[in-house]
Amino acid sequence: MTRRGPVVAGLMLTMALSAMDQTIVATAVPAVVRDLGQFSLFPWVIAAYMLTQAVCTPIYGRLADVRGRKPMLLTGTSIFLAGSLLAGVAWNMPMLIVGRAVQGVGAGAIQAITQTVAGDLYPIQERGRISALFGTVWGVSALAGPAIGGVLSEFASWRWIFLLNLPVGAAALVVITIWLRETVPLRTDAQRLDLAGTALLAGAIVAIMLGLQTAAWWLIPCGIALAAGFGWWERRAAEPLIPPWIWRDRMLLGTFLGSAVVGMVLIAPTVFLPTYAQGVLGAGAVAAGFALAVQSVGWPVAAALSPRLYMRYGFRDTGLTGLTLVLVSGVMFALLSPSSSVAYAGVCALVNGAGLGLLSVSTLVGAQSVVGRGQRGVVTGGVVFFRIAGGALGTAIFAAVAGASLAERAGSVDEAARALNGAGPGVEGVRLALAGAVHNVFLTMIVITVIGFLVMLIVPRRGVPEITS
Repeated sequence: MTRRGPVVAGLMLTMALSAMDQTIVATAVPAVVRDLGQFSLFPWVIAAYMLTQAVCTPIYGRLADVRGRKPMLLTGTSIFLAGSLLAGVAWNMPMLIVGRAVQGVGAGAIQAITQTVAGDLYPIQERGRISALFGTVWGVSALAGPAIGGVLSEFASWRWIFLLNLPVGAAALVVITIWLRETVPLRTDAQRLDLAGTALLAGAIVAIMLGLQTAAWWLIPCGIALAAGFGWWERRAAEPLIPPWIWRDRMLLGTFLGSAVVGMVLIAPTVFLPTYAQGVLGAGAVAAGFALAVQSVGWPVAAALSPRLYMRYGFRDTGLTGLTLVLVSGVMFALLSPSSSVAYAGVCALVNGAGLGLLSVSTLVGAQSVVGRGQRGVVTGGVVFFRIAGGALGTAIFAAVAGASLAERAGSVDEAARALNGAGPGVEGVRLALAGAVHNVFLTMIVITVIGFLVMLIVPRRGVPEITS
């Protein structure tokens, strides 16, 4: 591969599209429902994207090793753009959901393969820097998504949320097609796709994520059973989707689980800090957004510094340092009170971002460091998949904690929402109830972070391996 600059630019464009489309729909809800109706189906507009993305991420990771990075990235990006077109011209809510599901199928390739290509392009000493750059693109795009969605839906049309992906994505396709070159021979020992394993894994992911997203708890045991069936099959398959040797490597097992912790603890401030800033501290939307946005400052700065740490102290100690910062931020978040300032909330988010920057890079680069090029795709796909799955699990856990606390203190979540919007009694009491609910969310985040320390102890305490190909 040559000319890293243009290739990285193309990867950044595709990653920005994938990240933005995870959050951009949230502020367009009123406009979409006004045009298409069927508000009860709208949660599926978001869930369809998350589900198909989670299902497809490990599949693309495997295919990138077998079929090549470039064709799989071009295929995934093209599918993403096709889904964007379907969503942009949707004439009813089911059609919009189908478009979002197709987008998710393509997005599963974007996250996994962009990071895999970065691992191919840069030696291990430089991967922290490029991961920091990608992390910045991801964070800024995800945070900017709701604002862009609100502006487009208010001053133009919500359809442009999806249609604008087409020219940007087309530019990324052109750059990748021209500049990305694969000069390393592809694997010739694994040309068949594990269809049975793919079906079992997809069924497990869909069942578990649907159970968490919809509170249909009976689906979770079904998902666990399918996951057990997947594990049984992978030990017998000729060309397994996720090779069993992955789970026997302490570095890979620890970094996969560490990535799940990243996804989980990221949810608490991302979802609940703006709510706290507006509903409890009385801040405006811009100030609340600032309180969270500084997280995307701490993340890339810490990620850029991470190579110095993991090259000297190893991936485990770098990850544990990141977890320490996350734990400190969790305590700081838990100390938020109705009399706190928005600036203090921003400092909490800054520390949190720094910790997640160290942890995310140490898990990603640590996993890539123990395999060669022929296995880098499936390993990177595993890291990204566990981060997505951790985010889904964290969303369900934190939402349950907040909902139970609000129901106990304010009567019900719906009554709390009406009161905060001025349509119900006892606004001050509800503000205190919301403060208590978010406080419990951050206490739960602390518990998960402590579990993360135990997870990272699985990673062997050793220097950087010599595998750099």
